[in-house]
Amino acid sequence: MSTTHPALTPIRLGKHELSSRYAVAPMTRVSASPEGVPTADMADYYAEFAAGGFPLVITEGVYPDAAYSQGYLNQPGLARAEHVEAWRAVTGAVHAAGGVVIAQLMHAGALSQGNRYTSERIGPSAVQPRGEMMPEYGGSGPWPVPREMSAQDIEDVVDGFAAAAGNAVAAGFDGVEVHAANGYLLDQFITDYTNKRTDSYGGPMANRIRLTADVTRAIKAVVPREFVVGVRLSQTKVNDFTYRWPGGERDAETAYTALAAAGADYLHIASEGRNWLDTARLVSGRTLTSVAREVTGLPVIVNGGMHDVVLAERVLDEGHGDLLSIARAALANPDLPHRVAKGVELDRFDHGMLDPTVTLDNARRRRAGERG
Repeated sequence: MSTTHPALTPIRLGKHELSSRYAVAPMTRVSASPEGVPTADMADYYAEFAAGGFPLVITEGVYPDAAYSQGYLNQPGLARAEHVEAWRAVTGAVHAAGGVVIAQLMHAGALSQGNRYTSERIGPSAVQPRGEMMPEYGGSGPWPVPREMSAQDIEDVVDGFAAAAGNAVAAGFDGVEVHAANGYLLDQFITDYTNKRTDSYGGPMANRIRLTADVTRAIKAVVPREFVVGVRLSQTKVNDFTYRWPGGERDAETAYTALAAAGADYLHIASEGRNWLDTARLVSGRTLTSVAREVTGLPVIVNGGMHDVVLAERVLDEGHGDLLSIARAALANPDLPHRVAKGVELDRFDHGMLDPTVTLDNARRRRAGERG
């Protein structure tokens, strides 16, 4: 391993000069108020990562509209004036600690299991999602069958994402990430078995990616030129760890090319339930992340096991990606970049750290006590 780990080298993202390749991955915390208003604890939570050396912080999924998008109770929103005002304290805290902060905009679609605005779910088609709702986020039992979206519903979704991006600008964010991964609404359009439409949004990947491209294009039209707009994609989902795009490499190239043409500034290729090695390798030997870099020329964020310094070095040195997003290992080690720089061993993740009713400090102390 070289003296300076490649993850500790600087990189530019839009107008931002990042001191390293590390980013905090989006992690659902369901710790906002019942009205979706971010709290002071959330400001401290996000700022801790920036203070710990993460130059880029991507928030948990934030719902963009006061209609069908909310996925969980106590999920934060960017749909109302009180949301915008409260997020200013969060973005201000991250900036004061030296970080760049991006809001992930997430429409849950058929995978909504807690929405204060409506009990109805919408999706590309009236197809029941696989698996069951997640008890750690307040759900139980099978997913209900969503209502198939009309053309007006699709237009409303696009408008909602664009309005939320405008709210993100007003709240002081440096960018937004369009959540088109992990089984949520935009990914439901991308996934062939949840999208049975026969219009221009269904059928081949060129059509199934259309809504995500429309959303990206609409956001770019309303935000300042220097405002970063990324897109997160995955094959696997919170309710399906085994799914792969049926067209493999061809589908990947089609999707990535469409999003670059729509104006995306970066792509974030995520894993769910697997690490990067398990989900990224294609039959040809290429990886989903290297394909994204090659066909678009955009910066690519790689997710899945990137706290492993050996794997992270391979990803960067072999050209599989440009930045590394860290999720659970960041919860356990909010100062992970500093630890890597000093060669300090990382603390292990404790599942209690996902519980918003248990403070991270207490969970970390418990883990430290077990280690000692």
